[in-house]
Amino acid sequence: MLDRNPDEPLRAGTGIKGLNEILGGGFPRGEMNVVYGDAGVGKTTMGRQFLLDGLAKGEKVLFITLSQTEAALKRTAAAHGWSLDGVEIRNERMMDGAENSSEQTLFHTAEVELTEMMSALLKEIEHFRPDRLVFDSIAQIRHLADTQVRFQRQVLLLRALLSRMSTTSLILDSAKCMNEVVGDLADGVVALDRNVPDYDDVRRRLHVSKMRSMDFHGGNHNFRIQSGGIQVFPRLEADTGGRPPPGEAVGSGIEGLDKLLGGGMSFGTACVVVGPTGTGKTSRSTPMPRRNAATAPRSSASTSARRRSSTAPKSLGMELGPLIDDGRVTFRSVNTSGLSPGEFSQLVREAVERDKAKVVMIDTLTGYSHAMPQEQALVTQMHDLLAFLSERGVLSLVVVGQHGLLGENVQSPVDVSDMADTVIVLWHFKAAGSVHRVISVLKKRDGPHEATIRALRFAPGRIEVSEPVENFSGVLSGEPELQTQNKGLPE
Repeated sequence: MLDRNPDEPLRAGTGIKGLNEILGGGFPRGEMNVVYGDAGVGKTTMGRQFLLDGLAKGEKVLFITLSQTEAALKRTAAAHGWSLDGVEIRNERMMDGAENSSEQTLFHTAEVELTEMMSALLKEIEHFRPDRLVFDSIAQIRHLADTQVRFQRQVLLLRALLSRMSTTSLILDSAKCMNEVVGDLADGVVALDRNVPDYDDVRRRLHVSKMRSMDFHGGNHNFRIQSGGIQVFPRLEADTGGRPPPGEAVGSGIEGLDKLLGGGMSFGTACVVVGPTGTGKTSRSTPMPRRNAATAPRSSASTSARRRSSTAPKSLGMELGPLIDDGRVTFRSVNTSGLSPGEFSQLVREAVERDKAKVVMIDTLTGYSHAMPQEQALVTQMHDLLAFLSERGVLSLVVVGQHGLLGENVQSPVDVSDMADTVIVLWHFKAAGSVHRVISVLKKRDGPHEATIRALRFAPGRIEVSEPVENFSGVLSGEPELQTQNKGLPE
């Protein structure tokens, strides 16, 4: 075991970047922590990453397994690209005479007395004196104990030994068996669970329910198990220091639109673009990131549920392809059916913190919500995401598609207008035998804007926002009435 010194970090890294962030650096050193969950949720994988992190830092690490053979542990580790060389593994060798039996590979609860097994187990730990230990799993000890009191006594013996040696430990347990005995004696408790939707991929999440004498990021956090181990996506949490004032304004380069917006939109604000399909939501939103990227390299990102080829077309002069190719626009085409809310937030966060994006466009929030009908807190998550972007001076553009095409029955599946600083509405209506598109700004918190309705037209190589549409009433209902000769609509 390493000698302790005052300069040693107070936390033992978990080997998982996102989990370190949640715990403020890692598990508290020298304390016993419990990780529990159902079979297959990722407990053993988390334990291996914890030990490999310690091994990389020159620490002595010990893996005690009562549920798997050493060969099985190494085989599953190899599937992640890991080698367990240097990790001390103990299982059947703890038992008297186990070294002489090639047949015995696991503890068998029906054949081994609890006191004998615990004596051998504690002797192995004391002999090796590890800096880090993973015990997989305490459920086997519980099965041997015929009473709760006897089980508690054995856990106390284990805890006392680990505490005396200042060993940082992860005790793995089953969600079905986890009880107050283990929870009360542990210094920290991390719960892992998973949800299997009717359709789509498995969604996994964790939460820290207890961590003595240290702050941690509470609530549920999504995580994924993939080749290379567990990846945790900490839930975004807006700062409590208050929202900074809006930054400088950025225009779209479309004269009529900038007039509607009172000159443009400010960095550090959020804009929601709402409208039925075919009204030009994506085409109208694209000029902002495109114009910003053209003047500030690597400053714009687009996170989208669309394919790259389905963004604003070249025919409108809004092609993003060249800007994506030279790195000034970061484009993410995401598979929302396999994406958790935390993973989506992480994509946006990386665009801002790593790629230095100053404009983020999310297209569309509607498709995102449809892909996760069982997620109950999408609006709350989006509120936290927009607050996070605002605090970092990022202009956010969120596209929301509405159900329906024409008339008064058009509805929005997700209402995020209350969290937006600017709300732009696009609509189409029929008049004089033609379908027309219109655009209006309903809200702008950080400055003045026009209260007019302007016609929107897509012409070769450009987007046109004409003069205000006059002499029509009921335009935004989709069933307008002509009062007098109209102005503003194209002939």
